[in-house]
Amino acid sequence: MSGSLRSTHRSGSTDITRRLVEICGPSFTRPAGPADEVAGRLAGWVAVPGDARAAAEVLRLAAAHDLTVVPRGAGTKIDWGAVPERVDIMLDTGRLAGIRHPTDAGWHGSTGSARPGPVGGAPATPAGPLGGRHRRAGEGGPGASGSVVEIGAGTPLRAVQAALERTGRRLALDAPSPGATVGGVLAADEGGPLRLRYGTPGDQLVDLRYLTADGELVEAGAGASGPELARLLCGSHGGLGVLVSATLRVQPVPPRRAWVTRPVWTPLEVHELIRDVLAAGLRPAAIELDLPAVRRPPAPRAPVGGPAWLGHPAGSARAAHPAGSGRAAHPAGSGRPGPIARSGRSAPPAAGDLVMLLEGGPADVAERTHRLVELLGEGATVADSPPEWWRHYPFRPDDIALRVDVPLTDLHAAIYALRDAMGTPVPVRGSVGLGVAHAVLPGGTPVERVASILAAVRQVLLAREGRCVVLAAPPAVRQGVDLWGDLPVLPRLRAAKQHLDPHHRLAPGRLPGGL
Repeated sequence: MSGSLRSTHRSGSTDITRRLVEICGPSFTRPAGPADEVAGRLAGWVAVPGDARAAAEVLRLAAAHDLTVVPRGAGTKIDWGAVPERVDIMLDTGRLAGIRHPTDAGWHGSTGSARPGPVGGAPATPAGPLGGRHRRAGEGGPGASGSVVEIGAGTPLRAVQAALERTGRRLALDAPSPGATVGGVLAADEGGPLRLRYGTPGDQLVDLRYLTADGELVEAGAGASGPELARLLCGSHGGLGVLVSATLRVQPVPPRRAWVTRPVWTPLEVHELIRDVLAAGLRPAAIELDLPAVRRPPAPRAPVGGPAWLGHPAGSARAAHPAGSGRAAHPAGSGRPGPIARSGRSAPPAAGDLVMLLEGGPADVAERTHRLVELLGEGATVADSPPEWWRHYPFRPDDIALRVDVPLTDLHAAIYALRDAMGTPVPVRGSVGLGVAHAVLPGGTPVERVASILAAVRQVLLAREGRCVVLAAPPAVRQGVDLWGDLPVLPRLRAAKQHLDPHHRLAPGRLPGGL
């Protein structure tokens, strides 16, 4: 914190302030305040440039004075990741906003004075260590079509969705962070439930326009022969470049959506259910799991759509159950109600819910929903709206937030490993259809205990090509444990950092490996 505080009192700080005011305007330049921290590190100045040209000038000013820069959108994930070494200038992207359709002559809804577009001067950036050639923005790219839209990085995602919805379209982005900007979603590669069908934000990217540490505006993506670089920028939290705008694929709004919920008792049961659903070709748009730490009684449910929605077991109703000595299998077509313990007593409350989203035309969704309910067995219910926890992280600001990525076939092993290492059930929620889940440890867990839990879980995941990272944590935990573990992408990330930001002026120390 002190390093950033000193930046506004260093030699030449008056000149730096004056230049920031000239670039951004007096209403958009100020000394940082208590709300301008990055993972606990306070910034020196906050600058809010009005367009890409002004943002480039801020970066050139920082380079001239050896200042560090950290981009910020809505700040919904500003506390994720490692603490940066210094934050001299926080570059707020709020005015780099607007939506441009391929046939438009200009931007809609932009708060800046100009399109976040080309900055003249430097020639095209040469090929880098990632291969291919990414071009300076404005050199031309793939043919535009009505299936894409270019969006300023500072545009709130919900504003984009509202604008597209009026034309019957949407971005297949449903990041859980409320109020997040498009740039912030891309910078964290933050996917939501729809990533099962449409991929992560990086997967949906057509082109990405960004500023290098020296203030050069370049373009990376499918049309710029730099898809690998674009994918690294997605998830770099501003450590490789300052995102200016993105061209993303647009999808039609589905006429019908149905959420099918099945109570579940164990991670192994979840694994078996997902396996059968995917094998049945039911094409769910999302498969989400919520496993709270505390068992809860089932909420009153009313099947939707009358008797046609009521399913009967088409196979075994896999419900592993604490009261029994194994799984209670119900024969096909038995029509028996939900899980019954071997002792004859009623089953205990479910540990959580497995929810699947089906999208498409009314007849198609109705047919697939009926098949899905039959497959899941008695207890499955259908609704035309998601559960309350849908698109919400399970952690709070003072929790220790973990993310687990593992092949789908091994996600249950990761959840069991977390439970065994913690010694008690751990809240888990996420896109289990892809092997992605978020888990929560209490914020007051001692640092040594957190380190041992991470070591145990990572040991289990090592042979399964999985990983467990700490997204956010209290300062003592963040500083006392390895946030990342082993990351295969680290050599490519290091090469990209050296190529794009050799002087480590962009969010230094924020990326894995202290980059």
